[in-house]
Amino acid sequence: MQFPVAAVASGLLVLLASHAAAVEEKMTIAVFTKNATNPAYEAFRIGADQVARSVGARAVHFVPKQPDNVDEQKAMVEQVLRDKPDIVIFIPVDDVAMAGSVKKLNEAKIPVVLASNPLPGSFVTYVGADDAEIGYRQARYLFDHLGGKGKIVVIEGTPSAPTNRSRLLGYKRAFAEYPRIEVVGSEVGNYQQPAAKRATTKLLQEHAEIDAVLSANDGMALGALEALKEKGRSATVIGINGIVDAVKQIETGAILASVDFNMFKIGCVATRAAVRHLRSEPLPEKIMLPAEIIDKTNYRAWLTPVDQRSCPEWAEVSR
Repeated sequence: MQFPVAAVASGLLVLLASHAAAVEEKMTIAVFTKNATNPAYEAFRIGADQVARSVGARAVHFVPKQPDNVDEQKAMVEQVLRDKPDIVIFIPVDDVAMAGSVKKLNEAKIPVVLASNPLPGSFVTYVGADDAEIGYRQARYLFDHLGGKGKIVVIEGTPSAPTNRSRLLGYKRAFAEYPRIEVVGSEVGNYQQPAAKRATTKLLQEHAEIDAVLSANDGMALGALEALKEKGRSATVIGINGIVDAVKQIETGAILASVDFNMFKIGCVATRAAVRHLRSEPLPEKIMLPAEIIDKTNYRAWLTPVDQRSCPEWAEVSR
């Protein structure tokens, strides 16, 4: 019996497509984030899930129950070493403490896409943003708004987080350019809204005059707003991340601005990179996403809930 060549070719294409789909379905991507309390990491997970669904892959999330807990994240890495997923997307809770766990993943030949927080190790790529530049641009925007002078307080993120250290370097660069800006106090808010509220309350008790709050993320900016309201005080507040709740406060004028350190996009891109690696497609060594100021002139673009946003295509971010 003879078959038409076209029919055979068509059948082969169907078989190849079915095989490719089966391979995609077998993809298991382990996604490590720092906590369940920061909306930025929830946005990251939403982005990862969106890309995973689009290719029929399975994203398995590993999130410490206690925010930023090193021991929990180490235990989760041990679980992944036993489960052996196809690839890991990793945001370390601490760039020093988690280096040994990354080494174990490397030794087990489990590929790792590193996101948001740099640390030593071998990675298929890194996806993040320039935090020092973000901090610098944020501070300059605030200082220009203040007319180049005023008394400010700083609410810092988690001390062990590379993002925090880099943002503080950006602040220092800006301080050097604005000698009439006086930093009257600085407290750690650990990137958490309740902790930032406590930190700001302490600073308000210590200082009768505060013109502005320079916050290393939006969650802490929201905590600072709560403290100001409870104490019946006013000050200009600025954050980083562009989370929806903060953007709503930009709309009302309660927050001056934010900087778009877009964890949703970072989650999307890190997951696209993971899929590309598993498909043996080329990847750059590093993918740095641009950040822009979000203020009264452009805030509406960030009001869309994260779960209703679409991930950028690879061509949009890999230039």
